[in-house]
Formats: sequence, structure tokens, C-alpha cells
Amino acid sequence: MIQYSHDETLDAVDKAILKHLQANARIRNAQLARLVNLSPPATHARVRQLEKRGYIKKYTALLNPAKAGYDMVCFVHMSLQLHQTERIDSIRETIKQMPEVLECYHLTGEYDYLLKVVIRNREDLERFVMNQLTRMSGVSRVHTSLVLTEVKSTTALPLD
Repeated sequence: MIQYSHDETLDAVDKAILKHLQANARIRNAQLARLVNLSPPATHARVRQLEKRGYIKKYTALLNPAKAGYDMVCFVHMSLQLHQTERIDSIRETIKQMPEVLECYHLTGEYDYLLKVVIRNREDLERFVMNQLTRMSGVSRVHTSLVLTEVKSTTALPLD
């Protein structure tokens, strides 16, 4: 079994494994082993260690939003009135419960939060902004931008 320390960096084989898994998480172990020039048991052990070390968070299927009925992708900038711990915790928990919100980031700068949101149509956008976001206690400003064209979308990290 391969031993790793927390300070050890990824070697070339680990990087190759991660690149192939990012491209196709359903790749069979035998095929992955051939691609990285290891035996299947050694490859399986490497993958398990990468999972254990936290490099691989989870395996998932990426859906096509339009095929699932979500015709609009929006980025919402949100500012808070006050930065009290209890209020921030409440807002974060509320946002985590919103199925339309795919991603949420706490920011520095002009806005406090950036949300990536999928919406079915204009009416859903209005409902989401007016009934959910602006009604949260402590929200002072909401600025929404609609995506016209997706130029690049990837989940793959550059591992070079």
C-alpha cells in the first residue's frame, strides 16, 4: 500500500489518474490502469488513497440544465446590511436550502455573496429574487446578471 504524508505533493501518476477521472469518472479501473501504466490493483489503491487524502471529494453526474427545464443561468450578487455572526449564519443556512442555488461564495469587495442560480423562466426569476432573496432578513442589495452564452464551463482543475 502507498503511504502519503499530508505534506507530500501529487506525483505524475496521481496527476494522470486525477486528469482521467475528471474527464470520465465512470472509467473502469482496468482501462484507467492501462492509461497510467500501472496494474489494476495498484491503480485501485492509488484512487482509494486519493479519495482518503481528500483530493477526490465525490463522484457525480453533471446534468444539462436546459434539458432539465432550466433555461436561465443567473449570477446574483448580494450585499448584507450588517455583518453580525448570527445573521450571516442564518442567511447561509437559508441559501443552502434553496435548490435553485448551485454555488454560493462569500466575497471580499463590493458585494458579500455571489450565487450561481438556475431558473426555469422569467417568472421563476422574479419569484426567486422577490420572494426569497430580498425577503431574507439582513439583505440590503441584490444585483442579478443573466447568462446570455456559456463560453466555458468545466469542473476539471488544471493539474500541470
